[in-house]
Amino acid sequence: MAADVPTILATSGGLRPGRRTDLEFGPLMTHAVELAGVQGRAPRLCTLGTATGDQRHWAGQLSEAGRVAGVELSVLHLFPMPSVDDVEAQLLAQDVVWVGGGSVVNLLAVWRAHALDVVFERAWRAGVVLSGVSAGSLCWHVGGTTDSFGPQLRPITDALGLLPYGNAPHYDSDPQRRPLTHRLVAEGTLPTSYCADDGVGLHYRGTDLVEAVTDRPGQAAYRVTRQAGGTVVEDRIEPRPLPVPRTG
Repeated sequence: MAADVPTILATSGGLRPGRRTDLEFGPLMTHAVELAGVQGRAPRLCTLGTATGDQRHWAGQLSEAGRVAGVELSVLHLFPMPSVDDVEAQLLAQDVVWVGGGSVVNLLAVWRAHALDVVFERAWRAGVVLSGVSAGSLCWHVGGTTDSFGPQLRPITDALGLLPYGNAPHYDSDPQRRPLTHRLVAEGTLPTSYCADDGVGLHYRGTDLVEAVTDRPGQAAYRVTRQAGGTVVEDRIEPRPLPVPRTG
């Protein structure tokens, strides 16, 4: 089973506090699974925590969350070595890949050391849904704004580039994101960029943004484009609300 076209859901969210576990899949993560269109069996989802150094407690929390969600969840560690013999076979066997947040700069360096940049393009073209939050959103684009180098945000322009756009997650909650994204697009450091408030996901089919989705009222996505003369225009994209399960 695979998505019918290459599919990416790049988000500023995904997990939420659990009722009987530390974490549960939130509506954005559930939506990533739904995009794979799996029927008749448990969806297969592989998570990567490369951006925070493959923390084992995070992997344990995700494994519990996958069990609650009815997902066959596996974790791909790259520290201190790949946790499987054949990384490519592991990823191509999935319905969904979910990449956690952290340092996108460190994530990309480690991925390239293990040729995951090539593997992810193959998985994307094969219909494995690629998804994630923050660094796991930025990584699929040309680049964007990151705190990987320190508290003052800086540009990154050498991400995987499966999507020919810039990206800015956490667009509403980090006051540096909007002005820096505007400047980088204005000067041509970044191409047209898609940005997401917290709780918003950007759904791409192929390289086309087909919709934004959200699990929080009042949030939005944005398209930032460079006009003649170097001026910048930001267009608001109203997201489709996702069903939010009741708690308690």
